[in-house]
Amino acid sequence: MPEANSSDKSTEMQAALSKQRADFTASMPEAMSVRRDRIDRAIALLIDYKDQFADAVSEDFGHRSTEQTLMTDIMPSVSAMKHARKHFESWARGEKRKATFPLGLIGAKAEVVYQPKGVVGVVAPWNFPVGMVMVPMAGILAAGNRAMIKPSEFTENVSALFEEIVPKYFDETEMAVFTGGPEVGIAFSQLAFDHMIFTGATSVGKHIMRAAAENLVPVTLELGGKSPTIVGRSADQKKAGERIATGKMMNAGQICLAPDYLMVASDQEEDVIESVKQGVHAQYPALIDNDDYTSVVNERNYDRLQGYLADAREKGAEVIEVNPAAEDFESYNGRKMPLHIVRGVNDDMKVMQEEIFGPILPVMTYRSIDEAIDYVNDHDRPLGLYYFGSDKAEEQQVLNRTVSGGVTVNDVIFHNAMEDLPFGGIGPSGMGHYHGADGFKTFSHMRAVYRQTGVDVAGMGGFKPPYGKSTHATLKRELKK
Repeated sequence: MPEANSSDKSTEMQAALSKQRADFTASMPEAMSVRRDRIDRAIALLIDYKDQFADAVSEDFGHRSTEQTLMTDIMPSVSAMKHARKHFESWARGEKRKATFPLGLIGAKAEVVYQPKGVVGVVAPWNFPVGMVMVPMAGILAAGNRAMIKPSEFTENVSALFEEIVPKYFDETEMAVFTGGPEVGIAFSQLAFDHMIFTGATSVGKHIMRAAAENLVPVTLELGGKSPTIVGRSADQKKAGERIATGKMMNAGQICLAPDYLMVASDQEEDVIESVKQGVHAQYPALIDNDDYTSVVNERNYDRLQGYLADAREKGAEVIEVNPAAEDFESYNGRKMPLHIVRGVNDDMKVMQEEIFGPILPVMTYRSIDEAIDYVNDHDRPLGLYYFGSDKAEEQQVLNRTVSGGVTVNDVIFHNAMEDLPFGGIGPSGMGHYHGADGFKTFSHMRAVYRQTGVDVAGMGGFKPPYGKSTHATLKRELKK
C-alpha cells in the first residue's frame, strides 16, 4: 500500500509540474501587476492565518510560544514579502552592458534581461516550518516564478495547514503543496524543476543535489554546520553572555545559525561561562512551565542530544546544566531540555563533530586569537561566524582570515535578519543565496541580449572565410601582451 500511495503522489506531483510549466509558458510575459498580486496574496495568507500557524507549530513541537512563531516565522516572511513588493520592479529592469570595443561605437548594444526561470521547488525544514517556505518565496514570486512546496513531515500539522490554505489564495498553476514522508520527499527532489531550494541538514543536501543533477536542476542549498562564536579578550562579557544565551536558547537551539560552540581566551573561560549562565537566568527564570521556552521537536532529536551529552561525559568533558529554578528534569516527561554547557571538549567528541541543533554549548579555549582562527580554518566552513570584541584590529583579523557564509559582529544570527544582505552558506554549509535583490537574482535567469549593428562586423573583423588581411590585422592587434 505505501508504495502505491507514493507512486500516486509522484504522478500527482509530475502532473502539477507539467501544468505549472505549461501555464507559465502560455502566460509569458506576465505583467508586473501579476507578480505584485501574488506577493499581496502571500502576505494576506500569512497574516490571515498567523494564529493557526502558531497553534500548528506548537502542536508539532510539543510546545512553542505563539510570540516566537510570530517573531521568527511570520514576521520575517511578511517583511521579506513587503521588501520584495517595494523593490521588485526596479530589480526587474535589467542592466545595460557595454558592447565590446569597437562594436559599441558603430551601434551594437548589449544588455542583461532578468527572466523568471519557471517552476521552483521548495523543500523546507521543520525548525522554522513557515518561515523557511515563505521567506524564499518572496524572491520566487518577485522574480515571476511558480512554486511547488514540500514541507517537512516532522511538522505535520503545519504541513497540513499549508496544504489546506494555499489553494484558498493561489491557483494550482501558481503554487502547490505536497505533503508526505521521505518517499514523497525523494520523488519531489527528482522532479525536473527549473530551480530548487533546499534548507536542512548537510547530509540530506547531498542527496538533494545528487537527485537534482539527474535533470541538471540548479540548486540553492542552505545547510548549516557548526557556527563558531569567538569571544575576544576585549569583549563586553555581560553583553556577550546575554546575546549568546538569546541565540542559543531561541527555539531551544534548533536553528541552523545558532552559536554551535564558543571559543574563549583560556584565562577568561570561567567568566564567559558565568556570563552565559546569567543571560539564561535573566531570560528564563524557569523552563518547564515557561511559555517562552520551546520543546525539542521530537523524541528522536531529544535522544540524539542526550547521546551527545553521554558521549562527552564518557570522554572526559565537564557538563554544566543551566537550570535556573533547579527544576526536576529527571521526573519530567516532556521534551524541554535545559542548556548544557560542555567544558574540556575535543574533536573526538560528537558535540564537536556534528551540528548540535539543540541546547548544548561546547566551550573551547585559546591562548592567542591565531589559535582560534586556525581551529576554525581546519574545519568545515560554517554558515555563520560570530565575533565579540571591541578590538578592531583583532576583529578585522578574524574577518580577513576566516571564510563563512555570513558574519555577525558583537551578536549572533542577526545577519540573517537583514533582508538587504545575501543569505547563504559556502562549501558544506551550502551554496547560493537568497533574501532581497540577491534572492530575486537567484530565482531569475540572467539572459544576455546582444543587438547587432547593420555593419558587416564579421567581415570587417576577419571572422569569416576566406581569411586574409582583416583576419591577420585583428589577430595582430588582439594577441599582444
